[in-house]
Amino acid sequence: MNEPSDAVHLNNHHRDTLVAIFQHPTSHNIDWKAVLSLLNAVGTVEETTEGKYHIIVGTEDQVFTRPRNKDIDVQTVVDLRRMLTTAGYAAAVKEATDEGREV
Repeated sequence: MNEPSDAVHLNNHHRDTLVAIFQHPTSHNIDWKAVLSLLNAVGTVEETTEGKYHIIVGTEDQVFTRPRNKDIDVQTVVDLRRMLTTAGYAAAVKEATDEGREV
């Protein structure tokens, strides 16, 4: 599922995570496992050494380090927003929020 048009095929859990990533003000309790699940649905995730993950979403490519706690930090949220926006998933967030989804 690498195309933004496939966003309609995301399950509710993935959509909720997507909305949480784009939420303003930035949420400080977005679970890393939920993010990995979303990224596996919209792109490619490869675990490398020492808790690092190589993520590809659309044309975006980045390495993330697994957080020490269960939640991701603000910089990771910013990086995810950039990746997902470039890949066209911001429209899916708008659609989900128009439907009344909140996190």
